[in-house]
Amino acid sequence: MTTLMSGAMSIVMYSCHNSFGDEVKGLGRWALGLLCVVGAAVAFMLRDTLPPKVALMATNALLFWGIGLSMIGTQEFFGQPPSWRLFHGTWLAGVLGVGWWLLVAPDFMARVATFSFLAFVFYAAQVRLVLRHGARHFSTRFFGALLTLQSAVVLSRGCLALLSGGASVDVLLDSGVANLYLAMANFMALMLTVAFMTMATRRLQTVLESRSTHDPLTGVLNRRGFARAYERQRALLRRSGRPLTLMIIDLDHFKLVNDKHGHLMGDRVLIHVARAIAQALREIDAVARFGGEEFVVLLSDAEPPSAVQAAERIRAALPGGPGHRLPACTVSIGIASHASDEESLDGLLARADAALYRAKANGRDRVEVSETPAPATAPAPASAAGSDNPC
Repeated sequence: MTTLMSGAMSIVMYSCHNSFGDEVKGLGRWALGLLCVVGAAVAFMLRDTLPPKVALMATNALLFWGIGLSMIGTQEFFGQPPSWRLFHGTWLAGVLGVGWWLLVAPDFMARVATFSFLAFVFYAAQVRLVLRHGARHFSTRFFGALLTLQSAVVLSRGCLALLSGGASVDVLLDSGVANLYLAMANFMALMLTVAFMTMATRRLQTVLESRSTHDPLTGVLNRRGFARAYERQRALLRRSGRPLTLMIIDLDHFKLVNDKHGHLMGDRVLIHVARAIAQALREIDAVARFGGEEFVVLLSDAEPPSAVQAAERIRAALPGGPGHRLPACTVSIGIASHASDEESLDGLLARADAALYRAKANGRDRVEVSETPAPATAPAPASAAGSDNPC
């Protein structure tokens, strides 16, 4: 059952790797590691068909690879460089040690101890990784707890092999310790996989949420993400009465860039512009791509003069022609601030858009600020005396 479930989980992880391998690292390594565990089980079952020593050597080698690849996958998941030297050094030492105690100087207890202590190296490395780089979340803590338990089980088996003889650790004999280890080994093989997949699922959830609120090309917010950011900032600023300013940025003659240099170069220009906008803003500000070559910026607690300064920084950061790796480009920018607490996002966007079109009409490559509309004036009350007053 453990072998079948490991094979099934390997397929699930490989499928996730194909779909989200760039965002969630390590799934492919874990899938390959599970296949190695399946191969080890098959090799062990064939020990009566194949030469027994060949089957045992293959079983141990595949187990080392499976456990080691899970370590590599965990390192990649947490964004750490894979320890390939540790991987190759440990499994080679394990195969040579097991081979020595199996073929040259047969000693079952030494063979079990060698395997256990070297497998412990792989598990302990993952425990250290979770402690140093794991997020404070249930899925990560659950994975770390299982790794710690598995490390203790493997280490205990190695110590028992040296201290109490081989009978207590031989999984082919009917003993309490051996049965307990066999049950734990099968249980942990599945639970560790489930725990890692739980962490991966949480990471996938974050990735999917990001995809729903961010532009895939430039990485800035999309319309949906911008609307959320606006509502949050609007609620915060409304209570304090502080201003909120919005700017719409449009690349001038962007179609000519695509026609002359190709759409791939056009995409690079958009990415550069998005990065230049983000670098010109504060951390509390937000930038979004509304489609095509149009970007929208939300400036929290900023008056129009501050927005104009930010707009000029953006214009200065754009590619400037000869000597630059990207084609020269300019932008037109329209700026508007909330006229009142009752003004909606659509109304603010409309006034900023009108300022943008004024910038386009006035020659492009410039900044225009929308005038704040005057508040509506209440009609004068009618005279109480009316026509009864004499002339």
